[in-house]
Parts: sequence; structure tokens; C-alpha cells
Amino acid sequence: MPMVVVITRDVEARYRGFLGSAMLELAPGVYAHPRMSAGVRLRIWSVLQDWFCALGKGSILMTWADTASHGGLGLATLGDVPKSIVAHDGMLLVKRPLPEAENGSRARTYL
Repeated sequence: MPMVVVITRDVEARYRGFLGSAMLELAPGVYAHPRMSAGVRLRIWSVLQDWFCALGKGSILMTWADTASHGGLGLATLGDVPKSIVAHDGMLLVKRPLPEAENGSRARTYL
């Protein structure tokens, strides 16, 4: 049962109450649980997704140790630029699309 961390930004108060009932709030909008099962993590994420689809405000990020993923870290996001974890030269990096160039180019470049 790996550690799970959830970070919220600019979301309604209902998220704070819900996450605070299942996890420890380390700082405003930052929640952690040291030994959360995958089933509980998936149920919590399902509730967050449902609320986000209905409310559509702010952003939510969930991360957990995941031996099955490339790099050993699972990552799920709502309302923010999609991100993925990649392993490169023994380091874990976050891969996300770069913003569109100022000249209006629509090329998709990744870090």
C-alpha cells in the first residue's frame, strides 16, 4: 500500500472536506496518506472526477508509488495541462506539452 498525495488548487470547499475525511491535510490544498490501498485511491479519484466534471473549476493532481509504471510513480491530473512521468538517465522527469509559440505555431513540442 503506497503513499498517496493529492494537491488541489482553486477548488470548491467540498473537496477540502472530502479529502480531509480520508487523508491528512499537510498544508492548504495538500493531502497525504501513508498507506492507501489501490481500491481506496481509485474510489477517491472517481469522486474527484465526478465533481470536477460537474464543477470544472481549479486543478487536482494525485500521485502515488506505482511499480508497474515507467519510473515508479503514478500521476493523475484534472484541470491542468496533462503530464506524465518519464525516466531519463536515472532521473524522473515530468513531461508536458509546451505552450504554443508566440508566432502562432501549433507544433506540439514536449519537454
